[in-house]
Amino acid sequence: PAALTHRGNMADTKPKTSPKAIKFLFGGLAGMGATVFVQPLDLVKNRMQLSGQGTKAREYKTSFHALFSILKNEGVSGIYTGLSAGLLRQATYTTTRLGIYTILFEKMTGADGRPPNFFLKALIGMTAGATGAFVGTPAEVALIRMTADGRLPPDQRRGYTNVFNALARITREEGLTTLWRGCVPTMARAVVVNAAQLASYSQSKQALLDSGYFGDDILCHFCASMISGLVTTAASMPVDIVKTRIQNMKTIDGKPEYKNGLEVLLRVVRSEGFFSLWKGFTPYYARLGPHTVLTFIFLEQMNRLYKTYVLDG
Repeated sequence: PAALTHRGNMADTKPKTSPKAIKFLFGGLAGMGATVFVQPLDLVKNRMQLSGQGTKAREYKTSFHALFSILKNEGVSGIYTGLSAGLLRQATYTTTRLGIYTILFEKMTGADGRPPNFFLKALIGMTAGATGAFVGTPAEVALIRMTADGRLPPDQRRGYTNVFNALARITREEGLTTLWRGCVPTMARAVVVNAAQLASYSQSKQALLDSGYFGDDILCHFCASMISGLVTTAASMPVDIVKTRIQNMKTIDGKPEYKNGLEVLLRVVRSEGFFSLWKGFTPYYARLGPHTVLTFIFLEQMNRLYKTYVLDG
């Protein structure tokens, strides 16, 4: 009992923090807020990765060409196609990833409050990323298909009205398992992204601080995010194109276009050239940096408001 009362007193002096559920909710919401801004870039990236599929001829010469032709042919609302799927993807993927990361991080923290070492941190990040990716795959499949739709002739379009309509129709027309199509490359990409992001972000942040030109502030975080984004983009693009092609493929006469991820890679390299694996690099990179920064900014603001009005209110 003495120990209990002692613990009780300690708990009273600890600073008030928001409950876990609120943290996950804010994480998901921050990701969704950032998605509203970067959705057009996601659309352009997916179109770029699908353009010139199987041939040398590309529909779009560059990402800017893609953006302008989408605006011209499909209007402003066209560049926001698939926004509902993008939001659901953030809600499922980000929330799961943050949740698992936080829980594992606390489990691995030593009794003396020492955080896990870099290797363990990377492992936790990759596990959380892969699990989040698995949960987020159905929304991802819907997103890829909705953003790809506008490039097809009207009679071949899938015409999903929103993400729930897409999920319901995919289940009805192609079976429940189709929602997890491309799940392996999606999880592989999450592992690569999380590993590359963690390592390159902490390294570049350290390098910037050591240079003496930066203080530990938002500018430094932004620059570190952008450097880390470059490394992450270069590392994860080839896995990403596999994921996009597999999730968008149609089954023709009972035969899927691709048997597996390896076949996608080989066919892309063979018929479109080695550097086509990095197709859509510009919008992918342009999306990654701001998405990370916007997510952090939204997160900080929500935590601040919560602290002001709820914890201290």
